[in-house]
Amino acid sequence: MTESSQGLLRVMRILSAIVLLAIGGIHLFLVIDGVGGVLGVLFILNAIAGIVLAIGMLVLHGRLLKLVSVLSLLFVVASLLALVLALSVGLFGITETWSFTLVPQTVVIDAIGVVVLGITSTLALRTRRAT
Repeated sequence: MTESSQGLLRVMRILSAIVLLAIGGIHLFLVIDGVGGVLGVLFILNAIAGIVLAIGMLVLHGRLLKLVSVLSLLFVVASLLALVLALSVGLFGITETWSFTLVPQTVVIDAIGVVVLGITSTLALRTRRAT
């Protein structure tokens, strides 16, 4: 991988970590703001996962970076899909509305996250192991 590709991967890893922290932070804020019950527990787990994946995105290398990149992409896709399902047909008996706290912002951040993490995962998977 060329030096410019390595630099691009480094930038994308930082952007990916920011997106993951934002997604986790939104879910943590919603719990603090009063979302409780099973949904609150799921949101806390989402916040923890976002933090752990963001740290992994910044500190891991090689095969572990490839793994955390793909897992992060799946995490963001699942977060967006869960919100879209809750907005449309309901999810786990929960129906969401566009006027609920941070719903439009979350859709935008999750969509950006899919793009950013898609690029990061592609770059990470294209890196070759140093000999």
